[in-house]
Amino acid sequence: MAEREELTWELFGSAGRELAQAIADDGYEPDLILSIARGGLFVAGALGYALDVKNLHVMNVEFYTGVDQRLDLPVMLPPVPNAVDLAGAKVLVADDVADTGATLKLVRDFCADHVAEVRCAVIYEKPQSQVKCEYVWRRTDKWINFAWSKEPPVVRREGQVLDA
Repeated sequence: MAEREELTWELFGSAGRELAQAIADDGYEPDLILSIARGGLFVAGALGYALDVKNLHVMNVEFYTGVDQRLDLPVMLPPVPNAVDLAGAKVLVADDVADTGATLKLVRDFCADHVAEVRCAVIYEKPQSQVKCEYVWRRTDKWINFAWSKEPPVVRREGQVLDA
């Protein structure tokens, strides 16, 4: 098996703080953080607390349909953020990884026409990413095992009685 990046919950905690510190050291003070669901939700939450930004928005984008399986192009899923909510804002787009960069490009381009400034922050950036993020915790060309997606989904066990 090829060597992989392993992002444990503990390491993610450190990564989130270090990424936030890099943003703060750069002097960037976002008005809002726009997370790309699902992996970006964790990153946005960590950055929101560390940077004291309470205005968090979510953009749902589908691109990956399975392990190393993706659609031809990423697709925004409803609800799409209202452009008026972003108008004139300094936006920080947060995601877990810039792999091809197609998802980040879609979201960044969506924001570009409406906001004062948009920058991207990711835990990992891969060399082939078409978006070069302003804030990156680590660069890698390896497959990444994220703490939140390493295990299969939880399913209801047969015969389990749920409390009412």
